[in-house]
Amino acid sequence: MTERVDVVVIGGGILGLATARAVLRERPELSVVVVEKEAVVAGHQSGRNSGVLHAGVYYKPGSDKAQLCTRGRLAMVEYCRDRGIPHEICGKVVVATTDAQRPALLELARRCEANDVRVDPLTPEGLAEVEPHAAGIAALHVRDTGVVDYGEVCRSLEHDVVAAGGRVVTGATVIGAGERRDGIVIETTAGELLAGRVVGCAGLHADEIARVVSGPDGDNGVRIVPFRGEYFTLAPAHTDLVRHLIYPVPDPRFPFLGVHATRGIDGSVHVGPNAVLALAREGYSWRQVDLAETRAVLGFAGFRHLARAQWRYGAAEMLRSVSRRRFTAALQELVPAVESSFLEPAPAGVRAQAVNRDGTLLDDFAFHQVGRALHVLNAPSPAATASLEIGRVIAARLDLDALS
Repeated sequence: MTERVDVVVIGGGILGLATARAVLRERPELSVVVVEKEAVVAGHQSGRNSGVLHAGVYYKPGSDKAQLCTRGRLAMVEYCRDRGIPHEICGKVVVATTDAQRPALLELARRCEANDVRVDPLTPEGLAEVEPHAAGIAALHVRDTGVVDYGEVCRSLEHDVVAAGGRVVTGATVIGAGERRDGIVIETTAGELLAGRVVGCAGLHADEIARVVSGPDGDNGVRIVPFRGEYFTLAPAHTDLVRHLIYPVPDPRFPFLGVHATRGIDGSVHVGPNAVLALAREGYSWRQVDLAETRAVLGFAGFRHLARAQWRYGAAEMLRSVSRRRFTAALQELVPAVESSFLEPAPAGVRAQAVNRDGTLLDDFAFHQVGRALHVLNAPSPAATASLEIGRVIAARLDLDALS
């Protein structure tokens, strides 16, 4: 039997839950259902990240990332305070290790000012006061960066949705969909739902769900390419090497930030990530391989364009993946006292990187609306930081008044 509901949100990560909460806050009389294929919420990107509350250092002023990050960070801090969720605005340092990085550091300082982020320039002596074991010839002290456990945030959001009259159905995989005159039928392994509105927040499966719900044009020409982020933790005896967060100056030629160090809300220190192509959308190790998904990535023209442009960078990441010595050397550029023996393996995460047909990476958040459905096709960092604000933006785009 098909159940009729006003809004179905596909995906029980932080964006899906934040969207469901935002819809119910705006229109508490609506029926809202979140469907999640895993047994619990936050099973993938939302529960497998470094837990950073981003300030907005790297994002182009005026972009959705910049604006939503600033507003979203403030909203997230307020939410955590209200719910008693442990968090800390501890600040971070962005460190230049060569003279060639000084112009990029100055550009980051300019972006901080444009994005209303509090930042102080640091000399080597000033850096030593903030992070005694970090090495660099110049740095920025970003005061508005923090840390939080996003898995705990997701569990709190799930509680909010249920308390407001919504439902979160776990173990419900979407297996089909069809447009009807009176709505969109969403077929799941837990039953059928007829929805007035559908929101796709499927992360690593965002493009697949978009095509299932809205047909070939649902993905807007975008494909998700999974990149595994491989991490270590510092052994407990050596966590004093990192007080808070130590980041490199990003190289604009390359798509990822590079190895950095983050002290989490629990006091543990994560170092990484090393970014390599995952051989499955949920490929958290080299042993997890899905041949069909790998063939689909390799057959996608956009990935081949990307690989040709970034093969040197990709090769370096692969070498660091198989060589702890090379990984340690990358970390030692920021924290020279680290030794290979200090590193302990940590769980990996997989980043859902949206790629265009021409091989360019989608840099900003990407929302694609097709009739009654809205698909989140790209939600990279700082999506978790900005999630409450992103949920509010999505709710505003759904034309909820038409459901009356």
